[in-house]
Amino acid sequence: MGHTTWIWKTTMATDIENIGFAPPHPGEILREDILPALGMNVTALASHLGVTRQTISRLLNEKSSVSTEMAQKLGKALGNGARYWLALQLQHDLWHAEHNGSAENVEPLNWKTPNAS
Repeated sequence: MGHTTWIWKTTMATDIENIGFAPPHPGEILREDILPALGMNVTALASHLGVTRQTISRLLNEKSSVSTEMAQKLGKALGNGARYWLALQLQHDLWHAEHNGSAENVEPLNWKTPNAS
């Protein structure tokens, strides 16, 4: 059996108009792409990562976010690094935050020092 390398690219944007769709939750990527490609189930992945089955299940069902610790474990196990998993989580969270309008009424501050912003 050969070793397969997965490459996913993250998309960064400076404003929400550049991303017209919600980025996937990292759990969706694990559930839909990675676990089937590895032929693994929740229990096997949890065991491999040294976490509980419930922890992985919550992530796969998009009930929890990727923590720094989980990102390190996933990144090492899958060979794509912790930053990849944290970037996926950040993009997912930020897109939803930008679309819920929670910062809509916040005005920019006026900087006293030129070029500080």
